[in-house]
Amino acid sequence: WVPVVGLEIHAQISSNSKLFSGSQVQFAAPPNSLVSFFDASLPGTLPVLNRRCVEAAVMTGLALNCSINKKSLFDRKHYFYADLPAGYQITQHRVPIAVNGSLSYSLCVDNKMSQMVTKTVRIKQIQLEQDSGKSLHDDTRSQTLVDLNRAGVGLMEVVMEPDMCCGEEAAAAVRELQLILQTLGSSQAVMAEGQLRVDANVSVHHPGEPYGVRTEVKNINSMRFLAKAVDYEIQRQIEELENGGTILNETRAFDSKLGCTVPMRDKEGKQDYRFMPEPNLPPLILYDAKSLPANMNHQQVVNIDCIRERLPDLPSVKRAKLVEQYGILPEHSFTLLNEDGLTEFFENVVKQTQMKPKKVIGWVLKDLLSYLKQHSLTVKESPVSSLLLADLLNLLEKKDISSTAAKQVFAELWKEKGKTPLEIVKEKKLELIQDQKELEKICQAVIDGQENEVMAISAGNRKVLNKLIGLVQRETQGRANPVLVKQLLEKKLSE
Repeated sequence: WVPVVGLEIHAQISSNSKLFSGSQVQFAAPPNSLVSFFDASLPGTLPVLNRRCVEAAVMTGLALNCSINKKSLFDRKHYFYADLPAGYQITQHRVPIAVNGSLSYSLCVDNKMSQMVTKTVRIKQIQLEQDSGKSLHDDTRSQTLVDLNRAGVGLMEVVMEPDMCCGEEAAAAVRELQLILQTLGSSQAVMAEGQLRVDANVSVHHPGEPYGVRTEVKNINSMRFLAKAVDYEIQRQIEELENGGTILNETRAFDSKLGCTVPMRDKEGKQDYRFMPEPNLPPLILYDAKSLPANMNHQQVVNIDCIRERLPDLPSVKRAKLVEQYGILPEHSFTLLNEDGLTEFFENVVKQTQMKPKKVIGWVLKDLLSYLKQHSLTVKESPVSSLLLADLLNLLEKKDISSTAAKQVFAELWKEKGKTPLEIVKEKKLELIQDQKELEKICQAVIDGQENEVMAISAGNRKVLNKLIGLVQRETQGRANPVLVKQLLEKKLSE
């Protein structure tokens, strides 16, 4: 079976006001407190296009290698639902603002970070449209309440071609898109706040045969659920077909508690949205440096070339720069960028420590990140700041403490708020023993107590030396420099 996955992604545009009205956009505001006459669809109200939303869509289109249409059109898409007071949504069905782009994303092979493959998904189009309100179902009172705060909020719908074949690919592509949107500032793309919602179209067919009937899984709001929903749906369709059943062209939802998709409504008899041109909005005309008329007021038009010049470094470029500048592995650059704020944290530590970036990255990814994940904290919530970690790594680099002691100090920093690494080292007596004579005595005592091991080393078994080093470390509670201990033991054994 060949699975086929295509995605439609709705990203809420980062803008202070809505797409066609001056109402404020704010998450979790009191219900129905941000609703203009136009949002409530009162007769005689007219849409006024928000320039910021147009610029955000153009910027996103350019970042996704799209052609920007200098003339795009608005349409009405009719459907009747309680949270859509007008009975239609204003969207761009016929001629959207951007078309024919592509998005490259990377994913690991067999969950091995060291083996990354890069894939590309084609972007069919990006269109501007308004969001609907929100229906809140109150089951205890058997009623539905409508909150129109979200009605009319600007969205970019990014339509991806069916170029993916599993949940992992779909999640990786959406994660890369999310990073791009956040880098551009065109959308905050926080899935938990509904600023990025994904619909997945899934079908399966035998190789060489036409595509199968597809189902649509609506409104998925997390990367993990997206991967699970797509993989579940692929498996469900294969089992259904192998058992002689048929796949219905239907809309399904993903139930995260049960980990499966459930039917919402069928699409038998294609929904007739009765698309028509939006009579209250003229065509949207964009310009570039060549087509901009000389006498035109620059404040009143959107110039594609100006926006192109303002494009920041995209995630792929940032990763390449991290690898080049710090000599880290490509897969490490992915982790740094994927965790919000981790790149800045790493760079701050590198600036404040003498340790080489290649060693710093180990501490940031293995120690800091695993602690954060264990305690479900974000980088910004980390009790260990970049300055504290840099201080600790400096102690290690200057050989004031051993790496074992450094791990111990790190664990203490996590618990002991307000203490510096040096204070913890002194309090717990973790500094390396600098007195060579004292170390020599301890080494001699270990040699005297391990006759069998000493004989084995004399007979040529050098590996046993590690056991003696370990015993010295135990005796000194990890406060001896292992390199120096090895030298002293070798010297004494050869005497």
